[in-house]
Amino acid sequence: MDFRAREGKPAGRGPTPVKAVRYHKPKDVRVDDVQEPRVEEARDAVIRVTSTAICGSDLHIYNGLVPQLREFTLGHEFMGIVESKGDEVTNLEVGDRVIVPFPIADGTCWFCRHGLPTQCENSNPMYGPEGALLKGKNAALFGYTDLYGGKNGGQAEKVRVPYADNGPRKVPDGMRDEQVLFLTDILPTAWQSIVWGNVQPGQTVAVFGCGPVGLLAQRVAKHFGAGQVIGVDILDERLDMARRLMGSVTINADEEDPDERIRAMTEGRGADVCIDAVGMEADRNILEKASALIHVQRGSIKVLRHAFGSVRRGGIVSVPGVYATSYDNFPLGQMFDKELTVKGGQANVHEFVDELLALVQSGKLRADDIITHVRPLEEAPEMYDIFNRKEDGCVKVVLKP
Repeated sequence: MDFRAREGKPAGRGPTPVKAVRYHKPKDVRVDDVQEPRVEEARDAVIRVTSTAICGSDLHIYNGLVPQLREFTLGHEFMGIVESKGDEVTNLEVGDRVIVPFPIADGTCWFCRHGLPTQCENSNPMYGPEGALLKGKNAALFGYTDLYGGKNGGQAEKVRVPYADNGPRKVPDGMRDEQVLFLTDILPTAWQSIVWGNVQPGQTVAVFGCGPVGLLAQRVAKHFGAGQVIGVDILDERLDMARRLMGSVTINADEEDPDERIRAMTEGRGADVCIDAVGMEADRNILEKASALIHVQRGSIKVLRHAFGSVRRGGIVSVPGVYATSYDNFPLGQMFDKELTVKGGQANVHEFVDELLALVQSGKLRADDIITHVRPLEEAPEMYDIFNRKEDGCVKVVLKP
């Protein structure tokens, strides 16, 4: 497998260097000087970044759960101003202010034409049908390791955007960065999780995880008319945000069994829809960590097990939380016995972003109230550490280059 650098070399002679948040090794990110990106293909654009964010899935790289052997620029939630563009980018003009979906999709392949830009066949050299840990991945993602295309991310002063005629969307006049930044990932991710859950008016929706995606999934569930929305977490400050901002009923999974409590709240049946917004980095004890090591697994399916246990028979489990490997003792028998529908994957941002932009612009939906920290790009290493440790009430970090 070829993990050699494909772009984003450290700055040397030539173009003016720019600052970028670079992954060096697990738990080691630094703000380095790198070569200024440039237009390389006719469908490219170069964006001067005005706002970017640290996402929970960035922590999977930071903690070594998604393997990466070389240095590269992190970040897949970003927006900014078009500084240059290739000849085939006719939908944008230099000076346009844009948001950029995190999947890189050409818009022309079979999957793009069938509403699955995250499965684009042409953006990732590592693409293939297998979908295994180290073989046959999906579309390229900005700043998400060589397995996902090796494309430098947007936690930088500038970023090269391939297929800029298909991804970026112009920001309407008068809207602040913070209002629209999360349309690049976490708001469409939350939206898709509720769409996949086929949430109907009056239903009970239980969301496991009150981080950024989980909080927004609770809000979107209310937008879809859910009658009862339940937020589950182990951190009191995040549960407080779920109650205060989303109007959810909350359960502290460290203090009571969420499966039993959710059944008690639903006449013994369980929730109609359960959302796993945590993924593989669930909190684990030493025995669970040892089991993962023995079975060569990344993280845990602990939260997914709770979702299977808490959902009613015939219900739906939607999984926006990231899982990177296969897992021993996956509860297939329980899924079969309860007749569950399960769906998960990366968010097909291109399919939802225009509708969501209109909802945000109209004031019918918002995401900026979950921001807890706004810091200069230079403070990224410190903020990665704080976010990873879940200290200082950190839920969502925005970085300003």
